[in-house]
Amino acid sequence: MLITLIALALFFDFLNGLRDSANMVATVISSRALQPRAALLLTALGEFSGPFLFGLAVATTLGSGLLDPTAITLEVIIAGLVGAIVWNLITWFQGIPSSSSHALIGGLLGAAISAAGFDVITLSGLNKILIALFFSPVIGLIAGYLITKFLFFITRWSTPRVNNSFRRMQIITSFGLALSHGTNSAQKTMGVITLALLISGNIQDFSVPTWVIFASAATIALGTSVGGWRLIRTLGGRIMKIRPIHGFASQAAGAGVIMAAALLGGPVSSTQVISSSIMGSGAAERINKVRWQVGREMLVAWLLTIPISGIIAGLSYFVLTAMVP
Repeated sequence: MLITLIALALFFDFLNGLRDSANMVATVISSRALQPRAALLLTALGEFSGPFLFGLAVATTLGSGLLDPTAITLEVIIAGLVGAIVWNLITWFQGIPSSSSHALIGGLLGAAISAAGFDVITLSGLNKILIALFFSPVIGLIAGYLITKFLFFITRWSTPRVNNSFRRMQIITSFGLALSHGTNSAQKTMGVITLALLISGNIQDFSVPTWVIFASAATIALGTSVGGWRLIRTLGGRIMKIRPIHGFASQAAGAGVIMAAALLGGPVSSTQVISSSIMGSGAAERINKVRWQVGREMLVAWLLTIPISGIIAGLSYFVLTAMVP
């Protein structure tokens, strides 16, 4: 059971990297700052390095702050992962940039509530997670808007050659974004695996083993290196026509928000943060530059993610407990 859980957790981690590669490389590819393969390899390196450099606060929040470890079982975590994975696959095939973080939170909550009721939820931890998830896109939108306005102001007398400078600087912001994403998103898998090790009695307290850090970081980096091309096309072109100044501004804004959340222990959705920062960057130039209809489609997907992944996880728990004596 534990081996199955770890395998599912790493598969979720791989899908997270595959899907979220779009967040890191869409703007840098669309603005022609880097070729697609070079961009994916650069971000994969950042993804792998992040968890080793900036601590494990998110893993602790998710693994020990959301659910009461004494009231859940390995079956609950497996069902939660199934709910998150199924919803991720559905939205990936449809090219919808929904949130892997929302899917995992929804899956764990749905399975836990099905198994032990609402008392299993740690409200203080849930509040911290929901605040991080729902306020970070708003902050990303504002940050993208303000940074772009500032860049337009300081380059108002520049020639079009300034775009070359923004292209080169995007290489730096793209790597920084990958570092922040690896720091935040890989830790979600670390938290789940460590919680499973604690429940199964393989560790005595919630302390993330080194092999879990390495496996989670390597798996999300592998997923990133493969690249989620359906979502890259959505984020890279459907939201708006991205120029180098937008790419630099949105990546800088997204990296700052995601890294700040990671250091504070708040799991956030990089998909939401980067998408909203792209919209904020476009709106700073001209409100109607952004295809807001795409944003509305994303919002619907985001609102549906937690309840649907929770329902799938709850059903999976009942099927799993019926199959396993």
